[in-house]
Amino acid sequence: MADEWARKVGQILRHVRPGLAALATSRLRLPSRGMTITSPAFEDGGTMPDRYTQDGESLFPPLYWDNIPPEARSLALLVEDADAPFPRPLVHAVLHSIPATLSGIPEGGVLRQVKRSPLGFKAGRNSVSRAGWMAPSPIPGHGPHRYAFQLLAVDTMPSFSNPPGRGAMLRALRSHLIAATRLIGVYQRP
Repeated sequence: MADEWARKVGQILRHVRPGLAALATSRLRLPSRGMTITSPAFEDGGTMPDRYTQDGESLFPPLYWDNIPPEARSLALLVEDADAPFPRPLVHAVLHSIPATLSGIPEGGVLRQVKRSPLGFKAGRNSVSRAGWMAPSPIPGHGPHRYAFQLLAVDTMPSFSNPPGRGAMLRALRSHLIAATRLIGVYQRP
């Protein structure tokens, strides 16, 4: 009964979506400068396997990046759902202070609750105010959701006294951003 009700709500809200234009990388309009981000788990625009969602194991997917600009001192990674039924994208992860020498994050490399990673980066607050990974869990019947894994090259190593949210991180880094790229993974519930 609860599943049926959730599906009906999803269908009613089917056209309520912020869209790709509301993503941080779309709004910032930074060049990629050849920087790329990929995953062996899914292609850009391809379906994310269940294991990376709340319907599976809620693991953070493996990500790899390449061609980081030489002046980058750190990287930031922002994961947003462009199709959540809200005015703005739903934030699934805010990662900052990623060493520019790091070439990716392995599967499960971001936990559900973590402020500092053994890989050297730090986590900010997602949309449920937790520092860490919030695995995708779209409303049943709402249609496909596009999850944007957005990589930002930064010319400084930022420092925050508390885990920042999306807005606080972007405001602090705005004048230090030099390049951006993104990878889109798609997931939907029936």
